[in-house]
Amino acid sequence: MKRRELLAGFFAGSAFTASNAYLWRMAEETAPEQFGDDALSLLMDEPLSMDEHLQDSEAPRREGDTRLDKVRFFENEFEDDLYLPVEEQAVFHSVVLRLERIQKVVGHGNFNVLGFDDALKYARGYSSVGAFTQAELTFIEKLFFTNSHDYGFFGDKVSKELTDSIAKQNTVKVPYSGHYLFKGESVNYYEKLKSDIGHSIILTSGIRSNVKQLHLFLGKARSADYNLSKASRSLAPPGHSYHGVGDFDVGRVGWGGLNFTGKFAETDEFKRMQDLGYVQIRYTENNRLGVRFEPWHIKVV
Repeated sequence: MKRRELLAGFFAGSAFTASNAYLWRMAEETAPEQFGDDALSLLMDEPLSMDEHLQDSEAPRREGDTRLDKVRFFENEFEDDLYLPVEEQAVFHSVVLRLERIQKVVGHGNFNVLGFDDALKYARGYSSVGAFTQAELTFIEKLFFTNSHDYGFFGDKVSKELTDSIAKQNTVKVPYSGHYLFKGESVNYYEKLKSDIGHSIILTSGIRSNVKQLHLFLGKARSADYNLSKASRSLAPPGHSYHGVGDFDVGRVGWGGLNFTGKFAETDEFKRMQDLGYVQIRYTENNRLGVRFEPWHIKVV
């Protein structure tokens, strides 16, 4: 099912082009008063030092609004960040809850590779989930097809259709992880990494479908107080994740959430990966894609 068929007659042909800036309005137009008026000055280009950043990590805004600054200070807020309009927050939460109910029905591992068409079927087929409303489908499509450049993410869009699916026969479930990898290059890469580094390194995230990435992105946006730009600096928007075509994340056994922080770059496991020579990181310290440094994200494709 193609996206235009998904809600046939509901959207105009150009409804989700990059020119539709109205899809996500600027913070000063729609965001709650809590975000304040202390906006960044675009005329300043001297960024805060790391020491200053650490001393003032709770400061909501800072000078030096450049793409590289946003990568380095990904948890700060910037003048041109885009926020979810207040009037869309209710449907935002209803989508999150429905996705969580689907995940409970299918299981965490299967949810990682669940296609959108199948998600719709589960929603309709289980009373404990309930069918998606038109408002929820509208919201999901708008998020997926809005140009991610509008909120500062400059990575490639690797999945063009919301309903793109992952063929189960092309995947392998990695034991004791709850995650899948693609057969061939991805699983071979991971097995070589395990062989070269040892059992102290584990798979922390493998294949992610558009449904999974949507759920993760909404969760990140929720924790960022509806700041879509801030969310995109830590997590690729749905359709833009290379986890859907081959990349995967690794971590140190027993580290839990620390594996998804800069602390992982200080581990012996990461240093040994660098020494191997063949390991490439998708989002480096100085990337200009608008994404924080992710030492755990292995570039495969």
